[in-house]
Amino acid sequence: MMKNVFKGGVQMNHKEVARQVADAVGKENFVAAAHCATRLRLVLKDSSKVDQKALDDNADVKGTFETNGQYQIIIGPGDVNKVYEELVTIVGVKEASTEDLKAVAQEGKKQNPMMNFVKVLSDIFVPLMPALVAGGLLMAINNVLTAEKLFGAQSLVQMYPAITDVASIINLLASAPFAFLPILVGFSATKRFGGNPYLGAAMAMAMVMPSLVNGYNVANTIAEGTMPYWNVFGLNVAQAGYQGSVLPVLAVAYILATLEKFLHKKIPTVLDFTFTPMLAIIITGFLTFTVVGPVMRGVGDGLTTSLVWLYDTAGPVGLAVLGLFYSPIVITGLHQSFPAIETTLIADIAKTGGTFIFPVASMANIAQGAAAFAVFLLTKNEKQKALASTASVSALLGITEPAIFGINLKLKFPFICAMIASGIASAFIGIFHVLAAALGSAGVIGFISIASGGYKGFAISACISFIVAFVLTYVYGRKKMNEPLVEATDDVAVSINSAPTNEASDEVIAAAVEGDIVDLKEVNDPVFSSELMGKGIGIIPTDNTLYAPVSGVLSVVYETKHAFGIQSNDGAEVLLHIGIDTVNLEGAHFSSDRKQGEVVKQGDVLGTFDRQKIAEAGYDTTVMQIVTNTPNYSEVAVVTDGHVSHKDAVLALTKATEKGN
Repeated sequence: MMKNVFKGGVQMNHKEVARQVADAVGKENFVAAAHCATRLRLVLKDSSKVDQKALDDNADVKGTFETNGQYQIIIGPGDVNKVYEELVTIVGVKEASTEDLKAVAQEGKKQNPMMNFVKVLSDIFVPLMPALVAGGLLMAINNVLTAEKLFGAQSLVQMYPAITDVASIINLLASAPFAFLPILVGFSATKRFGGNPYLGAAMAMAMVMPSLVNGYNVANTIAEGTMPYWNVFGLNVAQAGYQGSVLPVLAVAYILATLEKFLHKKIPTVLDFTFTPMLAIIITGFLTFTVVGPVMRGVGDGLTTSLVWLYDTAGPVGLAVLGLFYSPIVITGLHQSFPAIETTLIADIAKTGGTFIFPVASMANIAQGAAAFAVFLLTKNEKQKALASTASVSALLGITEPAIFGINLKLKFPFICAMIASGIASAFIGIFHVLAAALGSAGVIGFISIASGGYKGFAISACISFIVAFVLTYVYGRKKMNEPLVEATDDVAVSINSAPTNEASDEVIAAAVEGDIVDLKEVNDPVFSSELMGKGIGIIPTDNTLYAPVSGVLSVVYETKHAFGIQSNDGAEVLLHIGIDTVNLEGAHFSSDRKQGEVVKQGDVLGTFDRQKIAEAGYDTTVMQIVTNTPNYSEVAVVTDGHVSHKDAVLALTKATEKGN
């Protein structure tokens, strides 16, 4: 049996933990239950009835969160399966596979169309963010090179003509993702709606053909009376392009995917491959240019105009309200719908001037980071101090999950203080008329995405956000110390990381798979990215073989072969998790003949997986390599980056020198 990695080797009472979970959730509140390698996955009748404080105060519960209709309780590898067995007995709920649970959760989600819509937008735009952020930051660099009165009366290009062509190339690269945004959206959206993404890209290409009137000039061309038209059976169809459009291509992608799936069912197999793509494209194409495109263009223009009107009319007051509630919006996940709005505003920057959402998001993130930093100075609990220090830096750079979920929400008052500071700072964003001309990292370095002329206002607002959040949290926190704060933070620290023992030794851990290292905080799973399970790394695999990164004993071999736990000879407890949510594959594309309790040496093959088929099934293939008994060490350091082979050292562990430190 694997030791409880968060209690320094103390064995967990699985039956008692299951009883406590059942009492906190409510025995009559269960609909279905399953588990993966680290957490209980529950579908509940009403998650608001959960006794959240009881779970937060439970030292054996590492954290909780709700996503995609599932309430998830983090227990940890080696213990979660045993707690699950006891739980289903106590509650009397039927055991379910993760795929069954997902289906049950989807049924529940049908009752919440708004969250379903947000989830769809998130699924479409999150994969596009690297391209949009890259284009956005390049646009910001171009702004720096070409903006007047930034470094003097003239722009850098005017002062140094030799860099003119360099700026021109940068502008070309920056403009491409937005000029051809429909192609990116068409590919991603059609894939999300269940169609062939390449057909979606092809349809989007037709919408931005150079022979059409450029989408940015459509309104002027119509007003001038020079718009060319096709005559389709007596119907005049405008030869209008959709450069920079979002809503029209979303609607077109949905129609295309739905039509394609219908044709696949109706056309005989022998003809399907040839005629389904052709019919899907031609039918969708005529609908696009005659009805769908013009209607959705009108809706999109109306939305943009409304947002610009709201910004111009409500100004500081409206932004103050948005800033006040931005962090709560992040918790609900509704912020995932913002990229669709922001890309529309940026794509039509000549009309809008840019997006006001990005600066407000930056104020909210800075405030959460400042509040976490205040907790770092206030708390005397070493474990929470360590978490607060890293979480505050992360939030200031634009990644707030560790600060929000690991620190501020747990203590409540830092989160509220940060909300107030964000609201005040966002009002100043409105006063100074700060807009972003690009997307990027919404934090202290967000100034590089700000439109020319807004740098000073952004800097002043950012300082206000940080100072107000820090002062409010620190002053109120000093009063809370009398309650005392240390005891409250101890509960939080225990629920995430309990005090370490001195059983572990210094150790170096190798990569478990060949691939490219990514920061654990960047992986697309809040349990891992927030480091609730411990510190470690993510590796994007370029090979299909998983190796033992240390010598020791296999403490966990998950039945679906997608996750393994190893107790090393020197004391490290290492979790290897292939992909995100890949437990839903029920073992498909994974193979291993390893058994729990086997002794392995560093470099031994643990199993194989087909990363291409996993990706084609819609799953992230990133391999997480986590030191789950992180509190036993004074430092868990990443010692390399870039591409690694399975023999390369990636983590260095330094043992804690004193108990409790």
